[in-house]
Amino acid sequence: MTSLTIPAEYVDWRTKGFLQPDAPVAFEEFAAARHQLFGGPFTWPVMVARESALKHNIAALASFCAAHDLAFAPHGKTSMAPTLFQAQLDAGAWGITAATANQVLAYRTFGVPRILLANELLDPTALRWLGDEIGRGLEFLLYADSVEGVAAISAAAGDRPFQVLVELGHRGGRTGCRTVEELTSVARAVTAAPGTELAGVAGYEGGLPDVPAAGAYLGLLRDATAELSKAGLLPRDVIVTAGGSAYFDQVAEQLSGAWLPGHELTVILRSGAYVSHDDGIYTQRTPFTRIPGSLDAALEIWAQVTSVPEPGLAIVGMGKREAPYDAGLPVPLRLRRRDGTVHPAGGLRVTDTNDHHAYVTVDGPPPRPGDLLCFGISHPCTAFDKWQVIPVVDDDETVTDLIRTYF
Repeated sequence: MTSLTIPAEYVDWRTKGFLQPDAPVAFEEFAAARHQLFGGPFTWPVMVARESALKHNIAALASFCAAHDLAFAPHGKTSMAPTLFQAQLDAGAWGITAATANQVLAYRTFGVPRILLANELLDPTALRWLGDEIGRGLEFLLYADSVEGVAAISAAAGDRPFQVLVELGHRGGRTGCRTVEELTSVARAVTAAPGTELAGVAGYEGGLPDVPAAGAYLGLLRDATAELSKAGLLPRDVIVTAGGSAYFDQVAEQLSGAWLPGHELTVILRSGAYVSHDDGIYTQRTPFTRIPGSLDAALEIWAQVTSVPEPGLAIVGMGKREAPYDAGLPVPLRLRRRDGTVHPAGGLRVTDTNDHHAYVTVDGPPPRPGDLLCFGISHPCTAFDKWQVIPVVDDDETVTDLIRTYF
């Protein structure tokens, strides 16, 4: 079993959400103290992660992949947290997916055994470094969707060749060849270039608007792979990879199984946001609204009501610097009064945010200055990157661990 190298870290005056004016405290010591979230050394706002939800979500996708014969390389860009990577690897993940060369460098520093760069990379500096790392034993995959990309990879190759996945995109999407003919041309370039070997085919369906569109695209990805096989371009051991957190059921339906005769096929799912889920966009889009199973929202931001300046409006000390807003505003979940009683946050809604303030409309019993509001978030990928240290809490609001992110 892989044990990652996780740097020693400390809580000190720089740690957002914590009030540590004295000497730094090692993470292990802080977690061992079993602080309560309310009354502990915290200041508002602070984002926490629910331990039970994290464990449930990691187990849920591991079980889904096992049931559908999918390898799993969860996208680490969501959290950039090696403690979560370790939990995902312990649950059976094949490797971890990255989006940028800097993320690959971080993963390599942690000791992630297999890295899938789900992106094109043409930067010669980064490619030369990666060529050296591959020579030292790094198992690494990256994408190409152009002959220029293949040439850049080839020029940086060292003693061992780069393993390249040719990427098929879709009209209006981001990267990836738009036609099977273009995909075939890039695949031929990979097989012809020195220092590159064709490992398989990659795609991404997460930006498509609905299940039929995602299913149709993934069917095309399967058919395109079969065309490359007929052209004699694919090796015996073939990788096909796809999958965000919105349509992984379609990945299983379209790509799992023995559909590529003459090849040993490994299908790798790359979902990332599932690890914490959310109370917004992924609650609406998760495949577990269509198939049996569930994910739980793990991330919560606790913030203090700082002003109730007029009827029907409360101002909370939490804004764009603390909470994501790109895919929906934070969702009030619970209200904790100053006497410690907790109530559902019915009748409360965030309508706008500034840098450090949220505007909460009130249709019901009003919160008062000094009360705390618990918010769910929408889109975990832009929540994790706002917090370097995230307390992990159990169901009694006791801090059991600290998550460090490396963005």
